[in-house]
Amino acid sequence: MSIFEVRQQTNGAVLWTGSALDASSALDAMAREAGYSDYTALPETIRSACPVARAID
Repeated sequence: MSIFEVRQQTNGAVLWTGSALDASSALDAMAREAGYSDYTALPETIRSACPVARAID
């Protein structure tokens, strides 16, 4: 596992930091921590801000 940071691409705000297997898993983990089942369950307003996950370790 690696440490990932999820940021909104539109404004650079950090949405989540934590460990995940890959970028897709990091987006799902961020969504679960926010109370959603996975990334696709997030509201369109969040997804339209283009969150991106990148490894930081």
